Amino acid sequence: MLDIKRIRDNEAEVREGLINRNADTKVLDDFIEADKKRRVLLTEVEQLKSQRNTVSKQIGLKKRNGEDTTEIQNQMKDLGVEIAKLDQDAKEIEESFQNLLLKIPNVPCKTIPVGKDESANRVAKTVGEAETFDFEPKDHVTLGENLGMFDFERGTKITGSGFPLLLGMGSRLQRALIQFMLDMHVDKHGYTEMLPPFVCNAASMTGTGQLPKMEDDMYKTTEDGLYLIPTAEVPVTNFYRQDIIDKELPVCLTAYTPCFRREAGAAGKVNRGLIRVHQFDKVEMVKFVKPETSYDELESLLDNAEDVLKALGLHYRILELCTGDISFAAAKCYDIELWAPGQDAWLEVSSCSNFEDFQARRASIKYKDEAGKNQFVHTLNGSGVALPRLMVAIIENGQQEDGSIVLPDAIVPYMGGIKTIK
Repeated sequence: MLDIKRIRDNEAEVREGLINRNADTKVLDDFIEADKKRRVLLTEVEQLKSQRNTVSKQIGLKKRNGEDTTEIQNQMKDLGVEIAKLDQDAKEIEESFQNLLLKIPNVPCKTIPVGKDESANRVAKTVGEAETFDFEPKDHVTLGENLGMFDFERGTKITGSGFPLLLGMGSRLQRALIQFMLDMHVDKHGYTEMLPPFVCNAASMTGTGQLPKMEDDMYKTTEDGLYLIPTAEVPVTNFYRQDIIDKELPVCLTAYTPCFRREAGAAGKVNRGLIRVHQFDKVEMVKFVKPETSYDELESLLDNAEDVLKALGLHYRILELCTGDISFAAAKCYDIELWAPGQDAWLEVSSCSNFEDFQARRASIKYKDEAGKNQFVHTLNGSGVALPRLMVAIIENGQQEDGSIVLPDAIVPYMGGIKTIK
């Protein structure tokens, strides 16, 4: 969430940020109005309580002097009733105030492109060149099903659309890629590996910004109100919820988890095969950093995600997202997209974001600065990377005319020496 003082002192800046990201500014207007009412009400309650304390002292003095206190005690009763009513009003407006604050998105970093939608995103870098074929390239669905790597029809039978079923070399390749990426982030990049719970409570979902904004996109259990995680960002970031981090910053954590999202099959979205699914695997990176280093750490995080794709020899590009395309909680975000020849399209495999102190305020994550004062950390996260579209790119870029798939050299040791899927 945003710093309340920032909203009060820099309302114009916050409003401009919301307008730039195409957010409804009514929630800001409602919050400002609630804030004014809340402060007036709290002042009134404090004044009445101070008055009650004064009157209580007067009653004690009168009693010690043997004076009649009936009238003044009646006044106290009336005052008590009024205070109780105002306390209830204050409780209700405080709840409304906090709910409104949770609905205000982060203010975009001033350096990112301003635009209404993804058409205003800026290509920051392109690496490698697209594979060329002397035959008509097939898509991953045709290739993978012919090789027995997955069975989408049976996945749908077991669960429903958007829940892919991997088999044989498909399962092995995915497992190999997960291990390859975890090893890289731990051994080369210095992250600490974590295996977190795959379900989270509402407080954790609120801490990272999934709630209340994206509740309709989440899978929720009916009996205990737990949520299947949409990304490892949620449990990994909430590892330090309501904590003061007692380690030297930055703290860098990485985790593999399955991810669950209802929105995957939304109307109008491309969702054939592995392109857009309700359940998928992902390796995530999360950083807790000092505020003054967070944008340098974002570039480092992006480099870590890029290293995966460079090692696999894949053609990719980096987009700097515009104000109208960044997520609710992000201040700045890069997307990494892989080229998939069978789709004739770029596919997003990673988002690397700096949330500044937005998540830390929601989750109350702090550290002690050099003066020993508790401060909110800045949090960052990035996919390192998401598996389905990485699988698509490897299958479609490695395809041969006979339908076999040549694997990147870097993954061969994790495949037990298998270089080609036939």
